[in-house]
Amino acid sequence: MSAAASLNLPDATGHFGPYGGRYVPETLMHPLQELEAEYFRAQHDPEFQQELSYYLTEFVGRPSPLYFAERLTKELSGAKIYLKREDLNHTGAHKINNALGQILLAKRMGKTRIIAETGAGQHGVASATVAAMFGMKCVIYMGAVDCQRQELNVYRMKMLGAEVVPVNAGQKTLKEAVNEAMRDWVTNIRHTHYILGTAYGAHPYPVMVRNFQRIIGDEARAQILEKENRLPDILIACVGGGSNAIGLFYPFLADKSVKFVGVEAGGLGIQPEQHAARFQGGSLGVLQGTRSYILQDEFGQIQSTHSVSAGLDYAAVGPEHAWLRDASRAEYTYATDDQALEAFMKLARLEGIIPALESAHAVAECMVRAPKLGKDKLIIVNLSGRGDKDVAQVAAKVKLQMPK
Repeated sequence: MSAAASLNLPDATGHFGPYGGRYVPETLMHPLQELEAEYFRAQHDPEFQQELSYYLTEFVGRPSPLYFAERLTKELSGAKIYLKREDLNHTGAHKINNALGQILLAKRMGKTRIIAETGAGQHGVASATVAAMFGMKCVIYMGAVDCQRQELNVYRMKMLGAEVVPVNAGQKTLKEAVNEAMRDWVTNIRHTHYILGTAYGAHPYPVMVRNFQRIIGDEARAQILEKENRLPDILIACVGGGSNAIGLFYPFLADKSVKFVGVEAGGLGIQPEQHAARFQGGSLGVLQGTRSYILQDEFGQIQSTHSVSAGLDYAAVGPEHAWLRDASRAEYTYATDDQALEAFMKLARLEGIIPALESAHAVAECMVRAPKLGKDKLIIVNLSGRGDKDVAQVAAKVKLQMPK
């Protein structure tokens, strides 16, 4: 399928080719249909768009800068590197873009309670933030392991008035948090909206989240044209569920000269249960509402995953990414824990920017590619979040002395 045709996906049933769709219990069909109808009405409602634009500008602080990483560029001695600074958004990541869009939809639908899942905690913080803004009750489900490694964000959510529910089932990470959020939603559909945080799940979530996040790519496209008078050669973004990446990629979809590179979590290496790189060991399956690439065994049982980054530690990938890979429009690779940690430290030391461990995976791939390219080439790396939440964990792993 051509890039132009791909711009029209998903189809009316929520499919990106063989991926996507709506695989949920009958109880959730009505709220998903209600959400789909309200979302598409809002897309054509100038008042909704004006209100969303107001909050993105006045509250989030958009547009986020496109920053020339001069010292990193010089260090790598290759392509010119720009960073899309989503880490400078209010709450510290790209997640607030989608959370704002969805809370406005929830308000339009008369919902009074918000639930969300979170891995690294950034989506949880964003959801708690918008719930506080609009006076709604908020419950965040978070794997118990993630609660421990992202303790700072747990406190932030609680300070914002949210109830944080540790999930002790299974691997105690993001997959289990999503399961609990879906169970809650089934029970409380009349007054509750589920702010799903990534471009995954049952239709309309993948397309809805993508469109709320495409502001990243829309801004980056205009900014690079202003700064360089041409489009970039490569876009690089980390990929968990895939919202920050698809938000950057989508506005460039018809620009065939622009290469897309998504970076998954290579963990401890591409061995079963040691990584979260779905395109390196996954297969087609259905998980938590959609059809995509999933890390599973020969019997269809979901495999355990591992990543130093809680936000990438997930067994499935967004359906639009699977489609872009099949269509050879995007390339997907991975960075190991060690590579991400090295990139984390290098960006801090060279640019004075502490990235989220998720974003450090994208920086790691940039460190591989930039030296191989000529100095006339341009790379945009999506710096999807800031790394305050990860400092203690990184310090322990790289044996840094923390201040007393």
